[in-house]
Amino acid sequence: MTERFVRHKKSLLHYKMLGSADRTLFIFHGFGQDHQAFQSISDTLSAHYTLFVFDLYFHGKSEWGYDEMPLEKEHWKETIRHLLEEYHIEKFALAGFSLGGKFALATAELFPSQTEAIFLLAPDGIKTSFWYSLATYPILFRKFFKSMITHPGRLAVIIRFLESLGLMDKGLIRFVEHQMNTPEKRRRVYYSWVVFRRLVVDVKIIAGLVNHYSIPVTLIIGKYDKVIKAKNMDRLLKRLESFRLEIVE
Repeated sequence: MTERFVRHKKSLLHYKMLGSADRTLFIFHGFGQDHQAFQSISDTLSAHYTLFVFDLYFHGKSEWGYDEMPLEKEHWKETIRHLLEEYHIEKFALAGFSLGGKFALATAELFPSQTEAIFLLAPDGIKTSFWYSLATYPILFRKFFKSMITHPGRLAVIIRFLESLGLMDKGLIRFVEHQMNTPEKRRRVYYSWVVFRRLVVDVKIIAGLVNHYSIPVTLIIGKYDKVIKAKNMDRLLKRLESFRLEIVE
């Protein structure tokens, strides 16, 4: 097991490398996790792939040195390019869970001819929620969103108001409260949302590239997931010529 960083300008992307198979798999974890999220299946996967398991910025040991400046796709492209050149990687597969799905799809968009396969587990980014757009794009709402880091009571008031109007499911409310119940978690939510807002997944572009390069896509969704819903995946799937969809209990 090798633990290293990819440095590009003021950012540090931490990763662990496991296995020594001929094929390569880049893995991106979900929000609030780090590279250890895939530890239980790494032994199985490393028999088939050399694994590069990353910490996303604001998670684990990775560092984003630009405060609230958004991560641009060009910056991400150069970061991954450094890694490809260092290890002389010509082809790779991509896997992403939740927030990591957005990074997997962005990488596929930037390196389509080198992408061998895409595995998405309840991926973020295929359908952007109204609340995400409201919280991250208008600067007035972004400032209000940031104030919740130190004033969590404001968030509680909003959640209860939305619940009273029937606009938020109780399961989703529990998820939000769990992800926002400490200052550290609230800070991670804010910076992840704001800094990653330019890493937009254009389903038309992605679908066109997947179809053109015949990239196999496997999508795994939870049947009762209140955050990443199976029906929202249609925005991508209806444009793909071929894919594998698994809806699990």
